[in-house]
Amino acid sequence: MAQVALEDLIAGAQAGRLVSFPTDTVPALATLPEKAGLIFAAKQRSQDKPLILMGASAEDLWPYVKGSEDEYELWQQVVNQYWPGALTLVLPASQRLPKEMNPTDPTTIGIRVPDNAIARSILAETGPLATTSANFSGQPPLETMAEITMQFPDALTLATTGLLEEISGGGVPSTVAKWTGANWQILRQGRITLN
Repeated sequence: MAQVALEDLIAGAQAGRLVSFPTDTVPALATLPEKAGLIFAAKQRSQDKPLILMGASAEDLWPYVKGSEDEYELWQQVVNQYWPGALTLVLPASQRLPKEMNPTDPTTIGIRVPDNAIARSILAETGPLATTSANFSGQPPLETMAEITMQFPDALTLATTGLLEEISGGGVPSTVAKWTGANWQILRQGRITLN
């Protein structure tokens, strides 16, 4: 059982280990962006399915994207309205983004700030992490830390009491909206509907 206390999970993530913690949607499997290959391997995930870069705040994530001043202004309006929350924005990636995050198309990156205090407290300490749902590719997302510990024995999961066990967001993934250069294209409809 690799269930650990919060500070040990943060230390593990900082050291490049695979970790799992609750978010406002489904529990995340996460690691440092440059170690993203660990997630693809653990999940048996196809390289053409990019990961999401999750951060504690929009300010932490902006260095990983690039756009015009007008685009940043527009993106900031969307972020101000929906973050923290279950909305992933797919934006043009900056040179700072490790190719491991999106091996087949390193020109874009999905970014998100979760509406979950535990997740944001972890991300505030680690900096942005490569994330995805905690499950084997093609399987439904796992919903408890106990299930995640069973399926991913190498990952550090957050030791939780019964009370904290069900604090994920009910299994509905985030809405994914891709910036096309002119408007938003919805790639996956989740809990949030973009106006």
